[in-house]
Amino acid sequence: MCEHFRMGGAAPVETALIVPVPAADPVVGRHRRELDHSAVWGVPAHLTISYPFLAPGRITEAVVGELRALLSRVESFGCVFRRVEWFGNEVVWLAPEPAEPFHRLIELVWRRFPECPPYGGAHREVVPHLTVGSTRLGEPDALRRAAVAVGAELPFRAVIDRVRLVAGATAPGSWHPVTEFGLPGSAGRLP
Repeated sequence: MCEHFRMGGAAPVETALIVPVPAADPVVGRHRRELDHSAVWGVPAHLTISYPFLAPGRITEAVVGELRALLSRVESFGCVFRRVEWFGNEVVWLAPEPAEPFHRLIELVWRRFPECPPYGGAHREVVPHLTVGSTRLGEPDALRRAAVAVGAELPFRAVIDRVRLVAGATAPGSWHPVTEFGLPGSAGRLP
């Protein structure tokens, strides 16, 4: 196992590759804490690149090196969040524009690690999104109120300049960064 896993707390049972979006925190932070189970677990505002990724026992220094080399070919980029969207009535989320760079990241990782399809292969189409909340933790009325409140604070812009490998369990506060991969290029470009 990779030396990066030597941390206190609950032993990780899953890993994920995410794009953290700290610029989202002022807009969605309080809503995520109340309505998004991943926020309760300790995962920051993000877009998912690969979840579930490799089991923690399969994350070796060689895998980390391979991810670093793979992601070093992806330039940093800017995006804007202008729209609140829904998956049915169960999940409220923000749509990044453009979505294509996220699709490329997802495809790049999936091609290299085909045993890790996005969301375990549960969805026919993978839609890049930043989750605000879901009925897994929140009530439908609370989700609707959050959607209105968040929508009133849009748009906001973000620089996407890193991918983070995180690991954890379903216990509150159990997810922690394992390592980060900086994306090269001019991180200052915003759309």
